[in-house]
Amino acid sequence: MIRKRKLNLAIVYIILSILAVIWLFPIAWIVLTSFRGEGTAFVDYIIPKSFTLSNYKMLFDNDSFPFLRWFFNTLIVAIASCTISTFITVAMAYSLSRIKFKFRNRFLKLALILNMFPGFMSMIAVYYILKAMNLTQSLIALVIVYSAGSALGFYIAKGFFDTIPYSLDESAMIDGATRKDIFFKITLPLSKPIIVYTALMAFMGPWMDFIFAKVILGDQVNKYTVAIGLFRMVEKDAINKWFMAFSAGCVLIAIPITLLFMFMQKYYVEGITGGSVKG
Repeated sequence: MIRKRKLNLAIVYIILSILAVIWLFPIAWIVLTSFRGEGTAFVDYIIPKSFTLSNYKMLFDNDSFPFLRWFFNTLIVAIASCTISTFITVAMAYSLSRIKFKFRNRFLKLALILNMFPGFMSMIAVYYILKAMNLTQSLIALVIVYSAGSALGFYIAKGFFDTIPYSLDESAMIDGATRKDIFFKITLPLSKPIIVYTALMAFMGPWMDFIFAKVILGDQVNKYTVAIGLFRMVEKDAINKWFMAFSAGCVLIAIPITLLFMFMQKYYVEGITGGSVKG
């Protein structure tokens, strides 16, 4: 029995190792390509024959693709959207989880139905609304679009709030706590995992979105986000020259998300272990 269990465990480890290699291979390839000093976009080998930092230098020392400006555009939009979206999502989720009001169930059903439709279906309507408000081709428009979309993303957070026993709220009310005290001193500390998840998803959105950003920003190259900017590097007339620089840009844009995850991971784990509520 023990031998069989060890054999099964070994098989599991082998399978997980193979999956890890498959998962890490594209990441390793893009990192190696970012340091490749020879060839064009397509080569028949993986490990570069020569290594260089010139691909990273090209990103910051050229007039055709202002990567640094795109990077900071995206960072500004991501921080603003993350802050607003997290606030909206948490507020909506808490209200719908804890407060009973008329038509609450109908609203939840309506929100669920609306969530089934892809966001880009509203793209044209959103564009004309922003155009009527004279907000097209601006970063503010992107912040508004990304933040407004969070209003329907409360379902996961609401499900988390529903798992927090309402008896905690009742006990706090008996002790004289207000709704504000309950929310900030009891509910929020217990909700760190979902808040971290919401913030991470909201922060990652602007880094990955292409469709809305392209439609809203149009031909304003200096206001592009990195998703649009990097795509221009792999267009037909630029890919052979700029593909390695494109790979370097992909590596750089992963850094903010990685740092944010590493910083917020401890709060996620702390919330999961339940050590956040203090008497």
